[in-house]
Amino acid sequence: MTPTPPDRGPARPAAVVNEEIRRLWPHPAVRLSSEQRARYELLVVEWAAAVRGEVVKAA
Repeated sequence: MTPTPPDRGPARPAAVVNEEIRRLWPHPAVRLSSEQRARYELLVVEWAAAVRGEVVKAA
């Protein structure tokens, strides 16, 4: 069984998460550390969920 991520309260808007991703990885030529890479992966999952949530609200 896959562990459920902890509830972090209300979801952040996709634009906010995207801005954090951009600050973390300012240029594709920049190599991320393994810790930064793990954070990036979590942010991308959060961003995708936010985008899906925003599309559902708009529909």
